[in-house]
Amino acid sequence: MSFNIGLSGLYAANKQLDVTGNNIANVATTGFKSSRAEFEDVYSATKLGSGSKVVGNGVRLANVSQQFTQGDINNTGNVLDMGINGSGFFVLNNNGSLSYTRAGTFKVDKEGFVTNTDGTARLQGYGVDANGKIVNGILTDLRIDTSNLAPKSTSLVSSTINLNSTALVIDQTVAANKFDPAKQETFTKQFSTPIFDSQGNQHTMDQYMVKTGSNTWQTYTLIDGRNPDGTPPTGTGAVDPIPSTMTFDPNGKLVQVSTPVVPVTVPPTFTISSDLKITNWTPGTVTGGVWTANGAAANPAGITTSMANTTQFNADTARSIPTQNGYATGQITNLTIDGSGVLLANFSNNQTKPIGQISLASFTNEQGLQAVGGTSWKETYASGIPGYDAPETGSLGSIQSNSLEESNVNLTNELVDLIKAQSNYQANAKTISTQSTIMQTIIQMT
Repeated sequence: MSFNIGLSGLYAANKQLDVTGNNIANVATTGFKSSRAEFEDVYSATKLGSGSKVVGNGVRLANVSQQFTQGDINNTGNVLDMGINGSGFFVLNNNGSLSYTRAGTFKVDKEGFVTNTDGTARLQGYGVDANGKIVNGILTDLRIDTSNLAPKSTSLVSSTINLNSTALVIDQTVAANKFDPAKQETFTKQFSTPIFDSQGNQHTMDQYMVKTGSNTWQTYTLIDGRNPDGTPPTGTGAVDPIPSTMTFDPNGKLVQVSTPVVPVTVPPTFTISSDLKITNWTPGTVTGGVWTANGAAANPAGITTSMANTTQFNADTARSIPTQNGYATGQITNLTIDGSGVLLANFSNNQTKPIGQISLASFTNEQGLQAVGGTSWKETYASGIPGYDAPETGSLGSIQSNSLEESNVNLTNELVDLIKAQSNYQANAKTISTQSTIMQTIIQMT
């Protein structure tokens, strides 16, 4: 019996050496999770029980459990290197077969899909719709689209403007004071804003502010120095531009903006509504003093210039940096990934567009996952079915781009365990040696 006990001890010590050696071998493996050999004692028993004086029958390997503790996250400078700070697994799809990993060493294949290191499986996540909104709930292969960002025509211009209440009134009943964009003395202040047509061509929208009374101002709106419809067809300047009138209360707050209705006579014509909304603008260019339409169109919804934040206080006439929602064609310049796993493409036209979001998987029993190599695991009956969601949702961790999670192997502890396993092996071998000596003594007595 002592031989069997010693042999079970040798087997257990050998397994402990195997587990410890595997941990040490993977001390530099990204996303690796260390394992621990767990043992239990063995007792002989009958149907009536083991009795009160039974002697143990050795040891056996109960389980090799993986330790899903957090590894250190170190910076790499590669945007597609990603570490999970917290719980969760990246989801990989290899021709319909899903696997799960903590190793965030990803790259892009020739088709733009984000894959694992050897390119055999694609990273899973959520796509975006036509409006750039993340479509949650349906896993898809994440792909980095490097095509140009289509231009967007401007439909809204907004800013905060203050008009100086102490500015001099310009009497426009005097012929010399009639508004002329070429004569600075005929207006109080000029503000310029870049806007874009449907082809991404940039134009300049100018607003000329003219103080006409103690609490009234007029604003003339021109595009590329012209009336928005390009009248006259062969000219270079504006002809009888239509002003909008802004009225303020005694406290300097804007009361209303009113614009005369322009009668529709000879097409093409444009309209400026009471909220400074320009419709029927015809984009064009001026070459050699001749204006021609450029073939593009304005935003079909018109261009609304928000004047709601305009005030008339005793301060310099000034405007905050204007914002407008149009842009030219853009080429992707770089990619960023935030903590929630959203992939943000940055374009040369200063636009940022989400192109997908990484999904993480969680399991009720991580210990039940089956290790399949390649620093990956598979779902099993013991692990339970996976739950998928975006990073930073519920108990799921966050994504750290430009970083990798290192192996969680503690080399110092492993070396100590190695010494202990070696001592265990030697001690069990001594048990067998001692039993052999006793057997030889008994044989010699006979």
